[in-house]
Amino acid sequence: MHIRVGYEIAIECPKPTPVVSLLEIHEDHVADIKRQTRFLTSPSVPTRVYRDRYGNSCRRMMAPEGPFRILYDAVVEASGLPDEVNTLARETPVEDLPDDVLGYLLGSRYCETDHLADLAWSKFGQVPAGWARVQAIIDYVHSRLSFGYGYARATRTAAQAHEERVGVCRDFAHLAITLCRCMNIPARYVNGYLGDIGVPPDPAPMDFNAWFEAFLDGKWYTFDARHNMPRIGRIVIARGRDATDVPLLHSFGEHRLAFFKVWTYEQDSHPATPPIHGIDRTMTTQVLA
Repeated sequence: MHIRVGYEIAIECPKPTPVVSLLEIHEDHVADIKRQTRFLTSPSVPTRVYRDRYGNSCRRMMAPEGPFRILYDAVVEASGLPDEVNTLARETPVEDLPDDVLGYLLGSRYCETDHLADLAWSKFGQVPAGWARVQAIIDYVHSRLSFGYGYARATRTAAQAHEERVGVCRDFAHLAITLCRCMNIPARYVNGYLGDIGVPPDPAPMDFNAWFEAFLDGKWYTFDARHNMPRIGRIVIARGRDATDVPLLHSFGEHRLAFFKVWTYEQDSHPATPPIHGIDRTMTTQVLA
């Protein structure tokens, strides 16, 4: 299976502003990239890539005063298989966890384990440990929260999402991560591409997605509290403790989002579109109000 992914994002800055983007396809998928444009900016500016403490590729640049646009397009080969399910996966005792996994048991900016520990143990303490317990947490979060793009709020924490009972995909992920950590199950935040492959198409404009991974039986497994079902075609961009660690675009100064479009779809299911200077024509069809 070949999946077409990419984005076009435009911001406006009142003065030259340092920017870091976490929009590179994760190294897990780099070998699967069959074709790609280079990272393009308009106007053209120098950029430099570095690795953060979680192994994510981050790109530094200086956005000029005024309009600034970034673009990327790629075709990635995927297995076409849904997320792995292993109902026999067991929890790893804390004393046996690898050193680099321990940090994913701790509270973080959006995952306040101290606020939700009592709730977690009261609801999931009697559930069989391992995969069944993680699935019970996902079932709870999926039914507890109502999804809607209008519910998006950048400052909402897991405890607030639990109280308000609404959220977007990142809120579903944060709440599930927090409840897992409360139960001594390491969990980490993931963002990336997830298209409507193998499911009915969503009429809403495409966006980046957030899900999470839990550490069971010595490996990381993918879980998704928003969709609550194995999905096909996830392409990871970045991982971290929570959304604080993996902002898609972070500016060290004022900016205004002027344009935002993301695409991810099975290549063979869409007719080819002639490119404009190496960029697909579909990139310029949707402007945010």
